[in-house]
Amino acid sequence: MNTFLSRLLNTTVLLTATSLLAAAAHAGEITLYTDDNFGGASVTLRSATPDLVDYGFNDRASSVIVRSGSWELCEHSGFRGRCIVLQRGEYRRLEGFNDEVSSVREVGERGRDDRDDRGDRGDRGDRGGWGRRGEAIVLFAHAGFGGRRAELRNDAHALDDYDFNDQAGSVIINEGQWELCEHADFRGKCILLGPGRYEQLGDMNNRISSVRRVR
Repeated sequence: MNTFLSRLLNTTVLLTATSLLAAAAHAGEITLYTDDNFGGASVTLRSATPDLVDYGFNDRASSVIVRSGSWELCEHSGFRGRCIVLQRGEYRRLEGFNDEVSSVREVGERGRDDRDDRGDRGDRGDRGGWGRRGEAIVLFAHAGFGGRRAELRNDAHALDDYDFNDQAGSVIINEGQWELCEHADFRGKCILLGPGRYEQLGDMNNRISSVRRVR
């Protein structure tokens, strides 16, 4: 009986250890750096961080290494404001988000699957893009990359030409920096966005009438 109990205990300990190791292997990990090209001070995170102030890292990140998992980086605490989703890889420069990240969290498999169902998985691809391979910028009619879309590679002086005036609610930029303006011919209020996934456009939601690449 003692031998049986001893074997049972050893088996239970082994299974528990194996489960813990498996969980650790699948846990996400991300490192933020204060400078481009992974320079300067850094902080490594393995769990949701609603406010980087707690780490003395608010609005300081300029480059990122995602070692595992998929991570959402947002410009305000509590995962509010503009956000981008980064998959495993090295991001030497956070164009459009430099020194603007205030909260970070890993997004689960269900969230990634939802995006994949829409054909807009946020992997970087061979050319370093942030959305699915295709045009340089993709506009979506709804927040969260839903609804109709307009895929563009060149400047659009008037989104009326694409039947997409004042309709954009979210954007994926695969390459370059783009200026999105509230009036035709790049007039009125404009915002500048670099490569990334923008699930919502804040006060520019349903107000964009023209877009052009500036770099």
